[in-house]
Amino acid sequence: MALERRQYGSLNSLVRRHLSAEEDEGTTLLSRKLRAASRRGYLTQGELAAVCRWKSSRAIQHIRANNYYRVRSATAAAMATTSEKRRLEALLQLKGVSVPMASAVLMLLYPWRYGVIDIRVWQLLHGVGAVSGNRRGTGFSLANWLQFLSIVRDLSSRLKVSARAVERTLFDVHKANQDGRLYGRPG
Repeated sequence: MALERRQYGSLNSLVRRHLSAEEDEGTTLLSRKLRAASRRGYLTQGELAAVCRWKSSRAIQHIRANNYYRVRSATAAAMATTSEKRRLEALLQLKGVSVPMASAVLMLLYPWRYGVIDIRVWQLLHGVGAVSGNRRGTGFSLANWLQFLSIVRDLSSRLKVSARAVERTLFDVHKANQDGRLYGRPG
């Protein structure tokens, strides 16, 4: 990751400089579709599969292994609590759901309050000194999730935009400034 703190001064100024409130059409449509789930209080198997296809279709076979009751129970528990820890733990009970996938579920349901944690966003935050640990941005823990959430919510509050807009900006800046391959494998 070529981006460093000295290139722009602060994370706040970086996000402010590159911020765009525009969302891609597919994400907007899926988020709108999930409003019904938000009202009902749980996701269906089909809705969870749609989130998986949006985030990372590699996990689709694992996602499909969750039966109706498991999906309903885990997502209802996640949506019913205000505890970020319990919310994440509930979603992680589902086969195929990692911290990034759980964050995608939450972001698509509640884009104002959530962004998607992933390798690009974490590597950028690490590169600028906003987070410590997990330099590669893989195998996220609850602590990583809570640190990420705190940062994007703080920036979204300061800039008066959604947490998703902040996270998407970080993702786009990393993508534009990335050196080499994302996962560090030889080209």
